[in-house]
Amino acid sequence: MQFKHPEILWALFLLLIPILIHLFQLRRFKKTPFTNVAMLQRVVSESRKSNTLKKWLLLCTRLLLLVCLIIAFAQPFSAAKTALQQKETVVYLDDSFSMQAKANGITLLEKSVQDLLKSMDKEQVFSLFTNQSTFKNISLKDIQNNLLSLPYSHKQLTLDEIELKGKTLFSKSNASQKNLILISDFQERLSALETSVDSSVTLYYVSIRPKATKNIAIDSAYVQSGALEQTSLTALLSGGDTDEASPISLYNGDTLIAKTSAKFKSDGKSAVEFSIPANKEINGRLQVTGSDLNYDNQFYFNINKKEKIRVLAIGSENADYLSRLYTPNEFILSRTTLNQLDYSIIDQQNVVLLNGLTAIPNSLQQVLRRFKENGGTLIIIPSEESNLTSYNQFLSGFFGTKLLEGNTASNKKVTTISFGHPLYKNVFERQVYNFQYPFVNQYFNVQSRAPKILSLDGNDSFLVGNDGFYLFTASLADENTNFKNSPLIVPTLYNMAAFSLKTTELYHTIGESKTIDVSTRLSNDNILSVSQQENSFIPLQQSFPNKVSLTFEENPASDGIFTIANDGQFLKYISFNYPREESQLRYMDLTNLPNIQVQDSIPALFDHLDSENSITAYWKWFVILALLLALIEVIIQKFIT
Repeated sequence: MQFKHPEILWALFLLLIPILIHLFQLRRFKKTPFTNVAMLQRVVSESRKSNTLKKWLLLCTRLLLLVCLIIAFAQPFSAAKTALQQKETVVYLDDSFSMQAKANGITLLEKSVQDLLKSMDKEQVFSLFTNQSTFKNISLKDIQNNLLSLPYSHKQLTLDEIELKGKTLFSKSNASQKNLILISDFQERLSALETSVDSSVTLYYVSIRPKATKNIAIDSAYVQSGALEQTSLTALLSGGDTDEASPISLYNGDTLIAKTSAKFKSDGKSAVEFSIPANKEINGRLQVTGSDLNYDNQFYFNINKKEKIRVLAIGSENADYLSRLYTPNEFILSRTTLNQLDYSIIDQQNVVLLNGLTAIPNSLQQVLRRFKENGGTLIIIPSEESNLTSYNQFLSGFFGTKLLEGNTASNKKVTTISFGHPLYKNVFERQVYNFQYPFVNQYFNVQSRAPKILSLDGNDSFLVGNDGFYLFTASLADENTNFKNSPLIVPTLYNMAAFSLKTTELYHTIGESKTIDVSTRLSNDNILSVSQQENSFIPLQQSFPNKVSLTFEENPASDGIFTIANDGQFLKYISFNYPREESQLRYMDLTNLPNIQVQDSIPALFDHLDSENSITAYWKWFVILALLLALIEVIIQKFIT
């Protein structure tokens, strides 16, 4: 037992005073009875014994009464050791999309907020954080409205991140008891704690989960070219049962253009195909109904008008094959000789191809270096009579490249394809070795840090390069090689030019870093903006003479189709969707996690905390006992004579 005011117990020493007074009153005197009162001696003796007993009883009763009053004023109580410590509480409230799942007709997030408002003391000072927001040293009444209007987030902190962030919200005091409360559905993707749990922090996990764990989601979509006037759009779904068909609709803007049903396989996946007009701009939205979560019921995509890529070929050699590769529906091909070249048009191109020049003049070298620095793509095809000094002066600035002496070998074949190079991504279904490889008769040895793309027999390089710089080691003249007639030339030269402009994909995922190029020229201090209705933001961007590169990371924060504009002038559309990791509804097994306490509900948690922090006061019982002793004293006074 402990006392709130232990200093009052010193008053117990004052009880010695009535004890001493009582002892003096009980001093015995010897009396001699007279003869005429001898008969009364027995009666007097009995009265004296009764009076002495009464005084002792009164003394004990009064002493006990005073003891009870003194102890009552000292306020005795009993409590656990932790109940007397200062408390610090930090709460993590999961506001990720998986908390949209429902239990008893309301979402898990709404239920968590309601239970928190009901169970927690509204005056208690604590800290609370979600996946995106942080409230430090506040009370429930301060953030009640914020909690009731808390939006769902596509972000999800891992358990490691939650613990580390929670620790930053505690004070540095070692005397306080620190409680970190995690309220979540604890999906598997949160992963178990890998860091050591700080012994000064007590972890409480409150698992809030729905009764049903089925959720139909639109995972992705892609387009496959079909007939001349039709294109196939495939939507991939997951989470359905084999015995059900879920309706899925396709919209162009707000116009419904197709509707069908998704039938699921035994693994819960489904693929649905739609036919859409080819070469038509579409601001698409896929919509599915009957899903438990809301955020993954729609999927946005857009098909923009394809921007034409500008290709400039400089050289005197026959370049008719370039016209067949770079067709007018996708490219704007310009051809010129070195003598007729207008240097001012180079900055307006996306690709510059040096086709069989014997030398690269110093003035052209400077312009091409600036062109490459501004994001342009260089394709260099040497001549059989190339001036190596001139070439190497220019090539040394790209991967330390240097052409060496030439080799003459009759019909030396190209035998090795770097299938992992970005140029050939998704070109081959599998690695092939019985390909109809082209041959060369004369080529240059090369020294370069650039990766090999195509190699000759004997592992000599035929094509090297990466990231907008590509160098052939041999002339592509008909008398030197049959590469122009090889099927390999199509994906090679086509992708070199196509990759010069990072075109907008069908859709992008929010939170992932992505860079796209917009073919436009900015004047003065103009910048490109991205907007959706009344929401607008300015992404990270880099301006080049012939394009603007936009990088998306944190923004946008919501899904949908956005407009890219230059000073209010529309340029193109771009679509964003939320990541789909929250759609799986697979949960962690918390029973095997060490150093944590798991509770089934928020009310149960706070009942547990209240029981651990409860203090039992006993001063009332001592007051009641003092009243009983006072009553006993009255009885003694009245009935004992």
